[in-house]
Amino acid sequence: MNLELPHAVRARPVRPDADLGDPTLYFNRELSWLDFNRRVLAQALDPALPVLERVRFLAITNSNLDEFVQKRVGGLRRQQAAFVTKPSPDGRLPSELVRLVRGAVHEMQEAIDGAWVDGLKPLLEKRAGVRVLPYASLRPGQREALAAHFHEHLYPILTPMAVDPGHPFPFISNLSLSLAIEMRDPRPDTRHFARLKVPTRGVRWLRVPDAGGSHDFVAVEEVVRDNVSALFPGLEVLQVHAFRVTRNADLEREEEEAEDLIEMISEELRERQLAPVVRLEVERDMPDQIRRVLLSELELEDADLVELDGELGLEALHELADVDLPEHRFPHWEPVVPARLSTREEEDAGDRSIFSIIRDGDLLVHHPYESFTASVQRLAWAAAEDPAVLAIKQTLYRTSERSSIVEALLRAAAKGKQVAVMVEVKARFDEQNNIEWARILETAGVHVTYGVLGLKTHAKAMLIIREEDGHPRTYCHIGTGNYHAGNARIYTDLGLLTCDATIGADLVRLFHSVTGVAPGQTYDRLVVAPAAMRTRFLELIQREIDHASAGRVGRIIAKMNALDDEVIVRKLYEASRAGVTIDLVIRGHCSLRPGLAGVSENIRVVSIIGRFLEHDRIFLFGNDGDAEVFMGSADWRKRNLDSRVEALAPILDPDLRQRLTRILELAMADNCLAWALDANGVYHRREPQSGEPRVDLHRTLMEDATRGREDEGRGTRRRRRMSRAPAQNAAGTSSVSSSIASARSS
Repeated sequence: MNLELPHAVRARPVRPDADLGDPTLYFNRELSWLDFNRRVLAQALDPALPVLERVRFLAITNSNLDEFVQKRVGGLRRQQAAFVTKPSPDGRLPSELVRLVRGAVHEMQEAIDGAWVDGLKPLLEKRAGVRVLPYASLRPGQREALAAHFHEHLYPILTPMAVDPGHPFPFISNLSLSLAIEMRDPRPDTRHFARLKVPTRGVRWLRVPDAGGSHDFVAVEEVVRDNVSALFPGLEVLQVHAFRVTRNADLEREEEEAEDLIEMISEELRERQLAPVVRLEVERDMPDQIRRVLLSELELEDADLVELDGELGLEALHELADVDLPEHRFPHWEPVVPARLSTREEEDAGDRSIFSIIRDGDLLVHHPYESFTASVQRLAWAAAEDPAVLAIKQTLYRTSERSSIVEALLRAAAKGKQVAVMVEVKARFDEQNNIEWARILETAGVHVTYGVLGLKTHAKAMLIIREEDGHPRTYCHIGTGNYHAGNARIYTDLGLLTCDATIGADLVRLFHSVTGVAPGQTYDRLVVAPAAMRTRFLELIQREIDHASAGRVGRIIAKMNALDDEVIVRKLYEASRAGVTIDLVIRGHCSLRPGLAGVSENIRVVSIIGRFLEHDRIFLFGNDGDAEVFMGSADWRKRNLDSRVEALAPILDPDLRQRLTRILELAMADNCLAWALDANGVYHRREPQSGEPRVDLHRTLMEDATRGREDEGRGTRRRRRMSRAPAQNAAGTSSVSSSIASARSS
């Protein structure tokens, strides 16, 4: 599919004498991220998808862009104001990046606007009978009913803010929708200006009354606009125009100087509301004099202004995507309960506990294909209720507002168990939610800590200590995603459930490290950042280089969210030059340039975008047929390797290793959801070639999960006989190599 929106990445010619650190060998992080959002936008434009899903993808695209402007544009503007002269890895100064990124953001915002106004808005009516109507098109009776709604529900909560010598320009909160109102007092014939915040919390689209059963909606700002004169009796309303501001969310504070981390974060949240505005969105027909007022008062330049034809703040399209029309959505998917965890098998085995199931062998659960409720939540609640459980320790980076996991921890504390929770209060945009959970947990008697000074704790881990035969035994969950039941139905994430004693001992040490002070902590099996993860990855890549240099097979396959660490990229370039075959599945931004002759011709990069958000991290190092496979919380990003506490677990069970290998294999062979990155920074959507079977990663894994209950059930008895000793010879990658070799030519 070709989009009119140009690619954001501006790849420059590679210098002939470039060494592996040369800036021309790297894509820009910000521009690459914008190209990721372009691929999300492509889903909204894909005619093969159900129309309500396309509307949802457009809402996601707009929400992603809002977050990007807050974090990255705001950060670049702050660097520019501080006269930062250090170039980015791709050799650009903040001033140049501000210009490039601002232009690309405007292009994308206008593309989103056009996709709604000229594409999905009329298509919604044609395909699904969902109409978003202009207020002027409504029948008199409908307008009267909405006017009554305005006076009863909206009028009391509206707060018009005049702007004149006695009323300074009001504060405008981040991402709020506002109306700029110009009025005239007919007696002295004077002009007045006011700002009105539109109440959009919860409901942005009001159902049109008496619509005869059809799905007719009108934007709430239209209802306010048409009735706004009620707020200004005696004045003539001349014109009303919507606008929206975005503020910088990239604020930095020195934790070392803070006496109280919670107070520091709370202060940062307050400061974020007062942070400088970095973008102003307006309706295209807003008169120039009103624009001038807004730009001047908000201290913005013309280049910060975005003009749009449709409604502002289209992340609210989620509401329309939720209209009860299942025939216009993806077919419903209910995560499968793995065979070893199913109720039926529990009954056959005499109601065996989840602890005894884990003792029979490691389990690997893959959400949303497999149930989070029946695996991770079940483990948490079993630990809370089991009298043999002595202690529970857990990390919480993000979780849902009504979290069953947190309720299980509270229950465990109420039953007198030792419960320790590492709540990351610095998780961007979740700070307030996490602070509230931390206070609730502390009130219940849970030991709550806020992580290691100067680091974010991003590791996803649960440790359960259970007394068995008079001795403590560890049960662990190590995952790639947050303990968030809602996300587990949308994000693709992996979780390892194990009672391996060595991993358990490592996890004990990890929790000691994040709750106490242990700068010299070491680990036997877990790969932990920032202590040793970067070093371990470089060693594993070097081993593949050594294999390839000796004429053996050098092979790397890795799946992650993003790649921007210069040291890792340089090592991958070195591996490619040595003949190592490298396949990377990277959902988001990627600074590595694949396919460059003499540098990266052995590296291939694909991005998977579909109904689920790719979020799992898997790393396979072929080791000449004796593969090692890891999964966990970290990407190959500088922040993950140097500034966060992360944990990866080795997969010891050969069957589970092969299962992860299959996921990587399918992702690289995908020709329905995959986008291939070329050396110039352009992503090309793959399509099945003539005679080539369709490979859809998400659909195939859904089918695998359905079949897997029966297959896993047949294998359960065999696994129970397996020794708990770690396998020394991992499954080889021959099946991967053959499948990828056939796909590589396409």
